[in-house]
Amino acid sequence: QVHLVESGGGLVQAGGSLRLSCAASGGVFMLHTMGWYRQAPGKQRELVASLTTGGAIFYQDSVKGRFTISKDNADNTVSPQMNSLKPEDTAVYYCNLYHPPSNGNYWGKGTLVTVSS
Repeated sequence: QVHLVESGGGLVQAGGSLRLSCAASGGVFMLHTMGWYRQAPGKQRELVASLTTGGAIFYQDSVKGRFTISKDNADNTVSPQMNSLKPEDTAVYYCNLYHPPSNGNYWGKGTLVTVSS
């Protein structure tokens, strides 16, 4: 069973930066996509950024140029660096690991990011 543990959320002023981190353990598969989703109050969960084991990276348009996602393959940690944060970035951020061959889809418990104006 895959376990995902997030860290790094918190309160920051608009224009500030935060770095989230997600550590995966418990049988991480070779071929997978790790990413970060977020869910703001009253809104649907949305994909923010993702990174495949093949190196393909996706960013949601609203975070392009502000967020950078990176992965440490040695310890299966995915970390988005979030710069120039805006109040609309306020949400609970969830780490996700998807393994296409088995259709396995795993979630962390989430970490709250609050950006004050």
